[in-house]
Amino acid sequence: MKNVLITGVTKGIGLAIKNELQAENYKVFGAGRTELNDNNYLSVDLSDTNNAKLLYEKAKEFFGDIDILINNAGQFFYSSIEEINEQEVKKLINLNFITPCLLCSYVASDMKKNKWGRIINIGSISGVVGEAYGSIYSATKSGLGGLTKSLALELAQYNITVNQINPGWVETNLANSALSKEEKQQTLDVIPQKRFIEPIEVAKLCRYLISDDAKGLTGQMINLCAGLSCGA
Repeated sequence: MKNVLITGVTKGIGLAIKNELQAENYKVFGAGRTELNDNNYLSVDLSDTNNAKLLYEKAKEFFGDIDILINNAGQFFYSSIEEINEQEVKKLINLNFITPCLLCSYVASDMKKNKWGRIINIGSISGVVGEAYGSIYSATKSGLGGLTKSLALELAQYNITVNQINPGWVETNLANSALSKEEKQQTLDVIPQKRFIEPIEVAKLCRYLISDDAKGLTGQMINLCAGLSCGA
């Protein structure tokens, strides 16, 4: 039985990943900002980078060595470049990039010792193609891609794979609350498959990437976006 640490598990993509892996008998420790009374969960604000070490230590207390890390927690804010706020920028960089970096550094020692490991970073199609008014978010997710490829090279000799899933628009409460009915239709019009990705699609791709069937896949950026990254 493999031990999995997942961030951002209380809703959307993270919740789908957690449920999928638990159904496959993986042992999961999760983190999020929502208060839950579960012994395999830590309520924590990961935009405070000091909490990355705390989360790692709590997960280690729960099940020992961490075999699989899924960096899912992230945040988006929509702003023109002239109106960005320095504190918001720092918070986004901390949550979307620095905390995932730190968690990777902490779990690497366990994985190297055991000569096996899987790291999956949840990026965004915005980090691949860019997004107007989402420049800082796009930058953090692009940076995560560079981390993914470099770590894949660094850790390959230890039987550790590192990959990144870049979802497009995903059918979540967050996405639906951010868009009016008219805006959602306009968004669907530019997606080749004319649909949003379902969270379970990301979860099932995670399940494959951590399996031995995917042991030859590393350093890959997988765009799960209903064709959005392919162009018009």
